[in-house]
Amino acid sequence: MARAVTLPAMSGYPMTGVMGVLNVTPDSFSDGGRFVDTTAAVEHGRRLWQDGADIVDVGGESTRPGADPVATAIEAERVLPVVAELAAAGVPVSVDTTKAEVAASALDAGAVVVNDVSAGEVDPEMFEVVATRDAGMVLMHRRGDPTTMQDDPRYDDVVSEVADALVDRRAAAIAAGVGEHAILVDPGIGFGKTPQHNLTLLAHLDELVERVAAPVLIGTSRKSFIGQTLALPVDARDEATLATVVWAMEHGASMVRVHDAAAARRAIDLLAALGVCRPESMTGAA
Repeated sequence: MARAVTLPAMSGYPMTGVMGVLNVTPDSFSDGGRFVDTTAAVEHGRRLWQDGADIVDVGGESTRPGADPVATAIEAERVLPVVAELAAAGVPVSVDTTKAEVAASALDAGAVVVNDVSAGEVDPEMFEVVATRDAGMVLMHRRGDPTTMQDDPRYDDVVSEVADALVDRRAAAIAAGVGEHAILVDPGIGFGKTPQHNLTLLAHLDELVERVAAPVLIGTSRKSFIGQTLALPVDARDEATLATVVWAMEHGASMVRVHDAAAARRAIDLLAALGVCRPESMTGAA
């Protein structure tokens, strides 16, 4: 039976949602090549959903630093069969793309959300595609593209600059017809930021949430800032990822994007149980 999908409001835990990562690419930094086969991808997507993901994010173009761009036709060929099969099985699906053509086809195939790491800046038709199909949208902050974004990124105040940029892109999306309550914003951990920038954004997440005044998605899963901070390879970062997930939930994130949906779901459920026992902690009461 299908579970309903609803984009989370600005509540933080215990209502934090889980977005499961499904890369159907040969070159993604964590699981590139594991799910290029449609059958394997669909099986993994269903497992993510069964493990507690509220939505499965299907991407056909790697956005890791240094990744080469992928032609529209190739990206569509990778994602559309997976999106269609998962949607037919009742799994809520988002499509991770910066291309309006891919987004339109994926939404027509059953996806319900577009996750655009360029916040609509790469393709000027993206907002119209999302608006006309009454879909949800994730707007992420980054500077540059995968080939340039890690070339000495600098900020005077990373929290305020990222927050202001997200406010601007959200306003642009709403002006183009995207539903105000259909938008999540993402500060783009690892996208055009140094490890210190990433840590600062997380440390001041509650401030960022307040400044953007919109539901915030956080994606830290297995990223390089964790590896550089703790000297860990990609395949040894899940415990540290979970620490950032719990931190994000406790500091106002409305959704987390993860490879390990089961661990995130268990953490959310436990925090929810603790919140029920101490309801004043959920309301800010003294």
